[in-house]
Amino acid sequence: MKISIVIPVYNECERLDACLRSIAAQSRAPFEVIVVDNNSTDGSAAIARSYPFVKLLQENRQGVVHARNLGFDAARGAIIGRIDADTVLPPDWTLQVSTLFQTEPAMSAVSGSAHYYDFALFRLADAVDNRLRQHLAHQLGATNFLWGANMAVRRSAWRQVRHIICADRAMHEDFDLAIHLQEEGLHVAYKAELQAGVSSRRIDSNFRDYVHYTMISPRTYALHKLRSRFHMYPVLVVCWTVYLPGRLIYRGYDPETGLFSLSRLFVDSTTRVDPTTNIV
Repeated sequence: MKISIVIPVYNECERLDACLRSIAAQSRAPFEVIVVDNNSTDGSAAIARSYPFVKLLQENRQGVVHARNLGFDAARGAIIGRIDADTVLPPDWTLQVSTLFQTEPAMSAVSGSAHYYDFALFRLADAVDNRLRQHLAHQLGATNFLWGANMAVRRSAWRQVRHIICADRAMHEDFDLAIHLQEEGLHVAYKAELQAGVSSRRIDSNFRDYVHYTMISPRTYALHKLRSRFHMYPVLVVCWTVYLPGRLIYRGYDPETGLFSLSRLFVDSTTRVDPTTNIV
């Protein structure tokens, strides 16, 4: 199956190179790779241009939803893979995506699990995260979620819902897409075996911003008048509970050396822009 990979990018020069290198190392090369630059002011576009297999597009409307839409509309593969600029794919990711859609023809979209490659206790974090996602997928049922850092959707399904998806800063664009797919009777799945490396840097923000970001998930469902949003609150309580120790562990860990240092707790770090506030 031809797989297009779409990566919305806004000021991701520190992470994008590792992401594209992981795509170059795929055991089955994707049909195309589309990087959508969303008004970056750093070297993100230059990094994308340095990879011959990358098609670079420019989206001037600010917001990940607009960049996602442009990339999805331009994709020519039967399957559209969607990842973030800080996603690092295992070598068999495209092969797994192809196999999943071939073996489950009724599946229109799928999200997978996370491997937190820059977190000291990554095995614990991966296991807890996967358990929470499996629980949430089970509880949501016919209103299941999609996760933009590791997901894929049939291009035919995208075309079916393209005209009804939302572009609201009070929503997560990936959750919104999942909701509209399922409103059209299409099946959205969660498959733990489809794992991708992701950064845990989202937790490296002040608690108020972190709570705001996490609350967008149930708010997306609330704006669609779905009571299934209430299944998300217990998961969010877990996220808020582990916020402080999680942030300290993240900040003190050096993934390049595999060592933890207290001095790193006081080093300035670049916080990822909240995609729900970076939209007009």
